[in-house]
Amino acid sequence: MRRVVIMGAGGRDFHDFNVVFRDDPGVRVVAFTAAQIPGIDDRTYPASLAGPAYPDGIPIHPEAELEHVVVDHGVDEVVLSYSDLSHEDVMHRASRALATGADFRLLGPRATMLKASRPVIAVTAVRTGCGKSQTSRHIGSLLRRSGLRVALVRHPMPYGDLDAMRVQRFASVADIDASHATVEEREEYEAPVALGLVVLAGVDTAAVLERAAEETDVIVWDGGNNDLPFVEPDLWITVADPLRAGHELTFHPGEVNLRRAHAVVVNKVDSALPEDVAEVVEHVRAVNPHATIVTAESPVTLEPGPPLESRRVLVVEDGPTLTHGGMAFGAGTVAARAARAGELIDPRPYAVGSIAEAFARYPHIGSVLPAMGYSDAQLRELQQTIEATPADVVVTGTPIDLARLVTTTHPWRRARYELREVGRPTLHEVIAPIERLAHEETTVATG
Repeated sequence: MRRVVIMGAGGRDFHDFNVVFRDDPGVRVVAFTAAQIPGIDDRTYPASLAGPAYPDGIPIHPEAELEHVVVDHGVDEVVLSYSDLSHEDVMHRASRALATGADFRLLGPRATMLKASRPVIAVTAVRTGCGKSQTSRHIGSLLRRSGLRVALVRHPMPYGDLDAMRVQRFASVADIDASHATVEEREEYEAPVALGLVVLAGVDTAAVLERAAEETDVIVWDGGNNDLPFVEPDLWITVADPLRAGHELTFHPGEVNLRRAHAVVVNKVDSALPEDVAEVVEHVRAVNPHATIVTAESPVTLEPGPPLESRRVLVVEDGPTLTHGGMAFGAGTVAARAARAGELIDPRPYAVGSIAEAFARYPHIGSVLPAMGYSDAQLRELQQTIEATPADVVVTGTPIDLARLVTTTHPWRRARYELREVGRPTLHEVIAPIERLAHEETTVATG
């Protein structure tokens, strides 16, 4: 029996196990390792999800313990199953595995993508923070306006009770509140729900797709980070970011998304340098010459509130975009600068607990605060950091109303941003064949 360790980050790793390894009698997965997301190690993938071959479940260890796990369990193969790693970092992990004597493996789309019974539009990205979720929302809204029932099937974020997260359905903020969602989950769920879209997620993608088939005419796969779709798409759209020009060819598996896409959205052309936009377009045409290229802006607007001019401003940005996404700023910074903020206050001297640890781990983050809230304790530390920072106003660039979760004496202003296409082709034109297919299937099904 071949003994396997799956290197993961609480999402793709569980999916790969469920689809590729769970029912293989010739394989024994002895452990997962966890990285990238705080607090997801030292758990167990439960027996209820792991199946009858794993009556005790499967332990999850910190990735730092990889070599010990491989040696202690006589592991034959290490499988990398998470995303948004530079090509160099992928090979460092491969080298660690190979140095133990084990094989190193990457699973491809053919082995891991499930087939849905409804038409699927997959929205992926070349990096975390490209604007993938706003693209998914825009597409979902276009489909709904044409009279179709739409569900966003979201890349899982199983940071809590894995049994309870087998299949999740969110159609209201009350549904999200009831799930005790993390800040990171709320950032993906609240905005589409506010638009009237149903969001489905969960650890067991096959079961999620069964649920989606009951109530939808078309599925929009809303990927996480720059991961590959878990579901075979009829239309594959990848979002690229000219603020990080060149990254579309140097990060895994974002380059795969770029090469396989039917259409590429080059986003943020309103804030990127023209030469960087041109570089991304050149790279798309070089590696995927048949892809349709859509250009788009992400204009930022500030909700009403106290003036920022000549004031001390603390900017709170989307956490994953700053951390493993590698960005040093986001929409909040753009909004604050446009409003002529007097000074962007550096929160690092005031950071506490895991927030301070995040700054140490990701030194590229400058004078902005990542909105990290993977647990109640971390959310309290985020609140303490905000309260301790001597700011006149807090500007949030997160996709949610963070003030609902964090209470401080500082006044808030929220920056919002949505996708806006520039010229043609438009996304409506790109998705038109899938829209027609879904309407035809609906007509046949209803007689």
